[in-house]
Order: sequence, then structure tokens, then C-alpha cells
Amino acid sequence: MRHTLTLLTLFAALFMGGISAAALQAQEAPRRIEITAKRFVFAPNEITVKKGQPVTLVLKSADVGHGIRFRDLSVDVKVKAGGTAEVTFTPDREGDFVGHCSVFCGSGHGSMQIILHVVA
Repeated sequence: MRHTLTLLTLFAALFMGGISAAALQAQEAPRRIEITAKRFVFAPNEITVKKGQPVTLVLKSADVGHGIRFRDLSVDVKVKAGGTAEVTFTPDREGDFVGHCSVFCGSGHGSMQIILHVVA
């Protein structure tokens, strides 16, 4: 009987630990946001995320090479023509951050931007 009780206690501890680990993993899974870059726009051109929540930006190029750099957040991702690239980060402060294309893509390159809103 004592052996059975020990096994049941061990099983319960392992089961509860597994649930806790799975719940924690689900909580911390990065939110994926797909962004398409095409001369000379990002779509969407504004995104909103939560402070402290991990985010993965998935950048897709519809034509030439592009990039997104949020200088104030130390985030930079580049993608080759027709390709896909991603970057994962966790915003550590609230505010509105302007991202710019970080790969020269033609005459409208300088006006290509995206706004990242980080909220509580």
C-alpha cells in the first residue's frame, strides 16, 4: 500500500509539473506578426504589441531586399528579394516607435516606415 501511495504521489507531482510547464510555455510563446514589404510600403504599416510580451516579426519581401530597423529597441531584420526572415524580441518599454527600411530598395526607400505601438 505504501509503495502504491508513493507512486501516486510521484505521478501527481510529475503530472502537475507537466501542466505548469506547458502553461508557462504557452504564456511565453512569442506572438507572430507577419509584415509584407514591397516598394515602398510595409503592410500592415502599424502594429500594436504589449510590453513584456515576446514578439516575432516575420518579414516577407514581395519584390526586392528590405529590412526593418527599430533603432530605439535594437531590433533589425533583413530579408532578401522574395524571401522571408524573422526576429524575436520582447519590448521592454511603452511608447510609439518608428521603424525604417534598413536595406536600400529604391527611390522611395527613405519614406518607407512602420509604426510599432507598445502598450501596457
